[in-house]
Amino acid sequence: MKKNTKQSVKQAKEISNLKFSTKRVTVAKLEKILYKPHKVLDHGFIRVIDYMGDDSSIVQAARVSYGKGTKKLNQDKSLINYLLSHKHSTPFEMNEIKFHIKLPIFVARQWIRHRTANVNEYSARYSILDEEFYIPKIDDVKPQSQQNNQGRSGEIDKNLGKHYLSLMRENAKINFSSYHHLLNLDEDGEILDEKRSGIARELARMVLPLNSYTQWYWKIDLHNLMHFLALRFDPHAQYEIRVYADVMIEILKKWVPLTYDAFVKNRLSSLTLSADAIEYIKQKLNRKRASDSSLSKRELQTLKEVFDL
Repeated sequence: MKKNTKQSVKQAKEISNLKFSTKRVTVAKLEKILYKPHKVLDHGFIRVIDYMGDDSSIVQAARVSYGKGTKKLNQDKSLINYLLSHKHSTPFEMNEIKFHIKLPIFVARQWIRHRTANVNEYSARYSILDEEFYIPKIDDVKPQSQQNNQGRSGEIDKNLGKHYLSLMRENAKINFSSYHHLLNLDEDGEILDEKRSGIARELARMVLPLNSYTQWYWKIDLHNLMHFLALRFDPHAQYEIRVYADVMIEILKKWVPLTYDAFVKNRLSSLTLSADAIEYIKQKLNRKRASDSSLSKRELQTLKEVFDL
């Protein structure tokens, strides 16, 4: 375990041992995993640092009332399902959650495009980065997709895949060696050569590879978290960000189980149809000759897969 990760784990243990009293809503299943890291990729993790609200908080916000009153669980479940299915966002914005996330820089640059969270990232101007970098597993090394310009698909020769992985690993090691040489410091901050001075950290970091690991605190409301997960939990999302979404989906389930159920039904397992797609389905149901000329290849493929056409 590297220096910066050791420090963050130590701090988390110190905080988790503290005792706090509160009158705010708490969730027992989420309290059990506070500060505990969930391993992702080879060196990454996600852990929950703090949160606000639960399922009842969403219901209260929608009804603008205090306390559960005489409302029953099934009524709350129905209301949450209604709010999500009819795209009401404000009640879900009342809940928030804060994550500590360790992830490769190239994943972070994709992640940060979701401009709906508060983010504070580890500073390589202030501190020295640990020599940790992401290397994919051999089964995740695939050629460029011929259908999707953003993704990968198909298979690659195993020996060739191993060669590419070796190239990635050696490149990262060379870059980190250059990084420490420019700093004239090792990873623990000790001087490498007393006879020379290094350059500033803000300059030395320029040689670091995109598979280096960074860390950040990421705080987001529930509405925008679900939007993030709907995109990044999708099978078409890049594997290296999707595995983080996999962990966060399970955290969502512990935090707000009623909202999780409604989210799965109305977002993850649902399908939004264009006007052309609706007309296409109507023609199929009426056993008419359906024209697919106005549909994109991806939409037509999705309809055929979902409706077994």
